Amino acid sequence: MSLERQSGCVRLAVTLGDPAGIGPEVVLKALADPQLRSQAEFTLVGHLALLQQAYDSLAESGVQLANPAGFQQLDIAVDPAIAAQVKLGIGNAASGDISFRSLQMAIVKTISGRFDGIITAPIAKSAWKLAGHHYPGQTELLAEGAGRDRFGMLFIARSPHSGWQLRTLLATTHIPLAQVPATLSPALMTRKLDLLIECLQQDFALAQPRIAIAGLNPHSGEAGQLGSEEQDWLTPWLQQQRQRYPQLTLDGPIPPDTLWVKPGQAWAGRQPPAHDAYHDAYLALYHDQGLIPVKLLAFDRAVNTTIGLPFVRTSPDHGTAFDIAGQGIAEATSMTAAIELGVELCRQRSAQMPLQAIA
Repeated sequence: MSLERQSGCVRLAVTLGDPAGIGPEVVLKALADPQLRSQAEFTLVGHLALLQQAYDSLAESGVQLANPAGFQQLDIAVDPAIAAQVKLGIGNAASGDISFRSLQMAIVKTISGRFDGIITAPIAKSAWKLAGHHYPGQTELLAEGAGRDRFGMLFIARSPHSGWQLRTLLATTHIPLAQVPATLSPALMTRKLDLLIECLQQDFALAQPRIAIAGLNPHSGEAGQLGSEEQDWLTPWLQQQRQRYPQLTLDGPIPPDTLWVKPGQAWAGRQPPAHDAYHDAYLALYHDQGLIPVKLLAFDRAVNTTIGLPFVRTSPDHGTAFDIAGQGIAEATSMTAAIELGVELCRQRSAQMPLQAIA
């Protein structure tokens, strides 16, 4: 165990994302809060010359930012001719390669023990591809770098109205909608459910979580009239999981249109978030089924966290916003939430380490 961990200091790498986007701006805006800065030791990871340019330009216009000189830094070496190709608001091969290599470095340093977790600013998948890096997103690179084939995208947001926390895991992520039915399977669902349960127990201290599982079809198939997946395998699979986890509450398959009614009520604070009235987590079967309600309720507060990794990773739930890059108007609420959650999860894991060692 490191001296830093013994002292209780959380060490976080913060990647700056695509330098042509709003990543540097929202990172420096979030870290301008002295209370947030005091919660952890932050190291900025990216091409620091471009970060300094962003800081100088925005600071001149009166935007409140943290000075990058006040943080530890890991610089990504970039040929000046390549760096000069980075243009605010335009994702290209140069900006994509810088953001890709920044995350690579953060992963390597975290695996080596320098950091407890990684906070990632937004990247552009298209820019990664232009640079020759063919990954669906940061999640897959993180999993590959950590040597994990069991991982998932869990979206978390805390309501400012009620304090209730929404947790939504996606069974499938960045694939075309037409591929979803063929991709879903009992084996895939078992991996995702196991990951979700492990995360809720490890990172949120929920020993017996209540989980809602969505149906695939309208009305969850309506007894096979609107689709057969629920009858053919999803309902039998869920019955088997209840036998595997008799101490847990596993509800479903819940019709997708009604699944989100109670979370909406809990978020709005229309009823007290009692444990027996709402679920601790929701397992959605595909991207938009889970993320439309998450973004409707919590667009500026949701956090994407990768579960199944040996370290904590969180990220704001928005993109590079090339259309407003460099204007000083980017909202940093989601980045602040990502940092706060990253600190919280690192502390929770650290608190459990002695118990795990004894076990």
